[in-house]
Amino acid sequence: MGINELGFEVFEEMLDFEDELQLEVTELDNGTVVIDAGVNARGGLGAGLYLSRLCMADLADIQITPTDIKGILVPGIQVATDHPGVACMASQCAMWQIKADKFFAMASGPARALAHKTKELYEKIGFEEFSDVGVLVLESSKLPDSKVSAQIAEKCGIDPADLRLAVAPTDSVAGMTQVSARVVETGLHKLFTMGFDINTIKSGWGRAPIAPVVGDATMCMGASNDSIIYGGETYYTLEYENIEELQQYLKGMPSVASRDYGAPFYKTFKAAGFDFFKVDHNVFAPAKVVANELKSRRTFVCGKVNPVVLMESFNLETLDASP
Repeated sequence: MGINELGFEVFEEMLDFEDELQLEVTELDNGTVVIDAGVNARGGLGAGLYLSRLCMADLADIQITPTDIKGILVPGIQVATDHPGVACMASQCAMWQIKADKFFAMASGPARALAHKTKELYEKIGFEEFSDVGVLVLESSKLPDSKVSAQIAEKCGIDPADLRLAVAPTDSVAGMTQVSARVVETGLHKLFTMGFDINTIKSGWGRAPIAPVVGDATMCMGASNDSIIYGGETYYTLEYENIEELQQYLKGMPSVASRDYGAPFYKTFKAAGFDFFKVDHNVFAPAKVVANELKSRRTFVCGKVNPVVLMESFNLETLDASP
């Protein structure tokens, strides 16, 4: 099956567990089915796990796992895939901005491939998909209407009735969960922007804490980014014959290599006047990377986890228990 068919099956599974996952399901006038996983619905960790599976076209093993931050256990998410190029870059990467009237969303998931968002990426990884169905995950504070879904369906070349959309805002438990599940993808995307041939990467594993809901959408965006920037750990297996060149790429990959490293992302973003173009995009990377080069059988480690910044970003307050 193609990635949209795989995503479609996960979507249907979500519908089967609508009550357990605390979702709200709506069918629009044009036949598009929309799952609310956190806008008006409660959602939760389980919904976030399913959103993550949708984003990666179910080509990864994804689990909720405990993560330690200076002796404090918080929920984290662990991702493993043997299809990193397709699961992470062709599907999961959030590279499609949906705009229609007052509606805005960042779109991830299999249907991105149908709309060729972005064309250069698909050409470089040599991936193309044709499908009669499409599935997207929208990061948005609003639910899409028929006009929005029709616009998406047109870009994908499918009928609106064959489109499936799952939605969660940034400042929701499900939304924060699916962002942390991008830890492996964030590393691949960083390497891709550095000019690295990501086709050489054969498998990927990673884990990151799931940020708590700390405030409004912008503050939660900052905390969710910090989950990966300061808490994300990744492991890749790859085949790359030029070891010296590989080492140089790995040295520049972790977030610590950025000039904006060292403060919670919200503070950095605020100092930049909330202008993404004034932020060093090199900071969008996992905290730590381990790379196992299969031909030389050598393994390299670079970067570090920073629990001090995570404590500040997550606004973790320790209280003394009363007798």
